[in-house]
Order: sequence, then structure tokens, then C-alpha cells
Amino acid sequence: MQASPFSPLALRYPSSFPYLVFAGPCSAETQEQTYATAKALRAGGVRFFRASLWKPRTRPGSFEGVGREGLPWLRRIEEELGMQVATEVASASHVEEALRAGLNTFWIGARTTTSPFAVAELAEALSGEDVTVLVKNPLNPDIELWEGALLRLKSAGVDRIAAIHRGFSTYGKGFYRNAPLWQIPIELRRRHPALTILVDPSHISGRRDLVPLVSRIGLEMNFSGLMVETHLQPDEAWSDAAQQLTPEALFQLIAELDIRPASLADSPQLRGLRSEIDELDRKLLHLLQERMKVSERIGAIKAESHLPIVQPERYRALIEDRLSEGRLLGLDEGFLRELFSSIHEASVHTQHTDTK
Repeated sequence: MQASPFSPLALRYPSSFPYLVFAGPCSAETQEQTYATAKALRAGGVRFFRASLWKPRTRPGSFEGVGREGLPWLRRIEEELGMQVATEVASASHVEEALRAGLNTFWIGARTTTSPFAVAELAEALSGEDVTVLVKNPLNPDIELWEGALLRLKSAGVDRIAAIHRGFSTYGKGFYRNAPLWQIPIELRRRHPALTILVDPSHISGRRDLVPLVSRIGLEMNFSGLMVETHLQPDEAWSDAAQQLTPEALFQLIAELDIRPASLADSPQLRGLRSEIDELDRKLLHLLQERMKVSERIGAIKAESHLPIVQPERYRALIEDRLSEGRLLGLDEGFLRELFSSIHEASVHTQHTDTK
């Protein structure tokens, strides 16, 4: 494997916490709301402020941001409060307007990351500029798209780059708004160990009561920090009201997160439990192998009898049975649905291959 081109993110100010914390409202709504939120966060030690000016929405008619009108608001926060301010950019015109206003910290949203054409346009607009760029994962669970966007920016000469894990859109309703699929950011970190990866618990959760849980999970996995949506009056927010915290709730969350550095977490007790995990994983692999062997035999019988490989009624009954049993065991329904959907897809592929 070639050496990773990424290095830890260098930010303008040192973090006041053991990890990076970007916080601010989903959207900059008014100058007063934006500045007051930033001031409250700054008083609690937050140095990195986030607020969207341009909002790519799924359906027309929703609040789509104040646009360029808010650029002086964000610049004022940088100048008066001494904060590094980030906003989302989705087009070359956004970049040009933000740079003219004196901003130089941006993030690329999930919808934009999904399109290599859009990322290429942004990379060209950012080329040669002294900027910091954070890249959210694409909507769909595709690590190649995410890594490709990061590499495209690096190739354009952007040196200060980080990734943001905000979860993935999947079919069906799960426990979270966006499925964490932690294996994908973990794989990104394996490929690029020095890359700064922030966790966005707000977008993963979709509910403010779940934000502390997702924050803890992300930090326990040794990611670099958090990007948390924060609003003075979350219930009155013009966008994503359900997932935003008050500044006070954010400070309480941070105070309750007792996350030790990874180097201190490798105790003999943990090593013993990890050995148990390793042994259980080996058993799971052998069980999956046995299951695929049974699928091959089923495929052979279907081929001889000229039966269709996919039988929807059987699949629906299987999923409902597994979910019902899983609920009794206290397992997350969203996780089980994704797990058995993947196993079923692999079984179908095995049966199809066996009939050729």
C-alpha cells in the first residue's frame, strides 16, 4: 500500500478539549441568532464554529439557507470572537463568494460528495487557495466515493483536509436517522491513519437524546472529534430542529465524556476481552461458511426443479422471524435488518453462481 498523502489537520487555534469540537446551528437564520450562538459556545471553550448558509434540501419549499447574506455574519464571528468558522459549499460560486468575504474553512456535504463532477468543480475552485476543507461521507455507503473526494482535493493542492462521518442513507427505517456503518470510517482510517476524522452525531442520530450516545461511540473508537449541531432554541430552529442541542447541553455532554487516550486503554482486562471477541468472530466466520454451503445445496435443488432463486415471501418471513427473535435478545432492529439483508444477498449470489 502506498503511503497516505494526508496528515493530521492543522487548525488555527488549539482545542480547549481533549478532542476537536466543531459546534453551531444547522443553519445561520439571522445575524442575531448566529452571533449569540457563537458567543455562548465561545464562552464555554469552543473555538470552531459551524453554520450553513446554503442548504441543499431534498424537497423544494423548505428553508434553503440565507445564502450570501450571511457571509458577513460569519466573518464578524471570526474577527470579534476569535473562532475558526466553517460553512458548507456546494458549488464554485459558493467558494468564490465565501473567499471574497474572507472565509477559508469549508465543508463539503454528503449530497455533494456523492457526485465526482461536483467535487471536481469544487476542487478546481479551491485549487491554490489557503483553505481548510472537511469532507462528509457520501449519502450512499461507498468508501471509494468518500476517499476519492478527499484525494481529488489533495491532488488540487488543498493540504488541510479532514473527513466527517455523518452516517449513510439506507433502505428502511432503522434506529438512527442515518446508519452509522462504523466499518466504513474505520476502513478509511485504516487506509489513512493520520487523516483527521470527525464524527457528526447530530446527523447520525436525528434525535438530540441520541447525540451523547453516538458521540461516546465515536470517541471510544478513537476518532478525532465531533461536529455537533447546536442552537440557542433548538425547538424553534428553521432546519433539523429535532437533532440540535443547546450550548448548555453540549457542555454537559463534553463534561460527561470521560474518554482516555488510546495509549492508556490497552489494559490486561481489555486484552482478555478482545481475545474473546476474536474467538467469537472466528466462530461467526465458520457459521457463515456453513450457511453458504447450505445455500449452495438449495441453489442446486432450485436449478434442477427450475424454481426461481429469489422467493419474496420466504425472504419476508425470514426477516420478520430474525427480527422478532433479535428483539427478544435485545439486539438493534436496524442492525439486524442490514445484517440479514447482506447475508440474503450473498446467499442469492451463491445460488445464482451455483446454477451457472
